[in-house]
Amino acid sequence: MKHKKKETKVQKIITNYGMMLAGALIFALACNCFIVPSSLNNSGVIGFSQIVREALDRFTFIHLPISTVGILNFLFNIPLLMLAWFKISKKFCINTLLCVGAQTIFLTIVPILEKPILDVILANAVIGGIIAGVGSGFMLRGGSCSGGIDILGMYLSIKMPDFSIGKLAVVFNACVYAACAGLYDLEIAIYSIIYSYFMSQMVDKIHYQNIKMSATIFTKVDHVDKVITYSLRRGVTYWKGSGSYTDEDTYVIMTVVSKQEVNRLKQIVHDCDPKAFVIFNEGMNIDGNFEKRLA
Repeated sequence: MKHKKKETKVQKIITNYGMMLAGALIFALACNCFIVPSSLNNSGVIGFSQIVREALDRFTFIHLPISTVGILNFLFNIPLLMLAWFKISKKFCINTLLCVGAQTIFLTIVPILEKPILDVILANAVIGGIIAGVGSGFMLRGGSCSGGIDILGMYLSIKMPDFSIGKLAVVFNACVYAACAGLYDLEIAIYSIIYSYFMSQMVDKIHYQNIKMSATIFTKVDHVDKVITYSLRRGVTYWKGSGSYTDEDTYVIMTVVSKQEVNRLKQIVHDCDPKAFVIFNEGMNIDGNFEKRLA
């Protein structure tokens, strides 16, 4: 049994890293085949790296090839990775380092097309955003983080539970696209925002951590709530009821988890009580202190 559990854990690690590498490659293909040839700008630290490279090329004697954007992105992530190592967790830092490293390699080695695949810039923004979103979603599904603002956002959300990572990203990206409008023109900035929108929508579809689900559990075992709290680190509310047919005491337990945690919750409940009855409700709107996790 122990050997089987160990094998399952190893398989999960291999699957996660496989998804992370595949996601980094897909993201690089989207950037170098659709976004960069269309002169569009990414969001986040990668977008900031594009702005810095363009500014250096225009206003200084430093002329870096466009393929160095990945390397600049890695350099800008170093202080953030140090923050993750000392203030978040070493495991999270290592996973993020591997992800940022893979992104850097693929963005550097994947050839940048001289002309975008599609002739219409809007089509490149939409298709490129969808493909980049698939890549980013795979990286997140693999338990990795692409670095940048996500690291700073996670740190601030630990310090301040009510802090919104999304709002931080919006403010940072607004600055990036304002600089984009200044360096290029307003039209390019608008198309870049369209690309970023479709990318974020695709990430939400793929990354199960963004989908919230409520679970209502009916069990006759009195310790299921404690096991859920200990194993998932999620808040649980329970009350005592009774079955209408059997008139036996029943514990009614309610909790909220991300979709990615559903299978683990099912296993926990089944291990405690194979006869438990569970109802799931997807796509909830939650107002309150629900901990958002990247993986």
